Amino acid sequence: MTSFLTLEDKRALITSGTRGAGAATVRLFRELGAHVLTTARSKPEDMPPDMFVPADLTTEGGCEVVADAVRKRLGEVDIIVHMLGGSSAPAGGFAALSDGEWRKELDLNLYSAVRLDRLLVPEMVERRTGVVIHVTSIQRLLPLPEATTAYAAAKAALSTYSKSLSKEVSPKGVRVVRVSPGWIETEASLHLAERLAREAGTDIEGGKKIIMGSLGGIPIGRPSKPEEVANLIAYLASDRAATITGAEYVIDGGTVPTV
Repeated sequence: MTSFLTLEDKRALITSGTRGAGAATVRLFRELGAHVLTTARSKPEDMPPDMFVPADLTTEGGCEVVADAVRKRLGEVDIIVHMLGGSSAPAGGFAALSDGEWRKELDLNLYSAVRLDRLLVPEMVERRTGVVIHVTSIQRLLPLPEATTAYAAAKAALSTYSKSLSKEVSPKGVRVVRVSPGWIETEASLHLAERLAREAGTDIEGGKKIIMGSLGGIPIGRPSKPEEVANLIAYLASDRAATITGAEYVIDGGTVPTV
């Protein structure tokens, strides 16, 4: 029986593939037959060295290192999945965000993708084939003003950039798609739930409810699992999604309350 979904012999770059949804995406792509290269600032002990390149993608030089590694190890790239993202901005609302904090959020959540695309997508266009997936966030629609204003704004910029890129390169054979997760139950988010639970004098399930409450609630009653986000990304990267481009797919358990 033919498998419904395969990435057999596809060459894929997945950024930030060492933990959370990024690691789940790397695992699934490999299970589906893809040749995967991933990157982060440091290599986990269990990561095969031939599929990893250490780099800081918040810098131009780091993006160039990764692009060079793609050409040397993969030859050409068929799929780029921009998983990198996050926030280290302090709490305190807009007034707590210095120019330096804004630059860090933009370098991490926007410019890393912009720079890598500029280095690698022209080669896809030349071959008239390829898929680019930008992982955005529902916070572009639901920013949390206490702590994520800059992160949300950077993800909104990434989404707009992605849409524009899709209009430019889709007629040339390259699909560009966005995946917009809500809360994902990663190791880091569970640590946050544990901390909130301790502060509130409750258990970890109570900590999770505090996080869900801050988001306005999640109708299905739980966050997404990293593997569920990976499933969506793998489908969109596959030939099964051959006519999908320029769209954004929300995976948030129903968190966004509007159409």
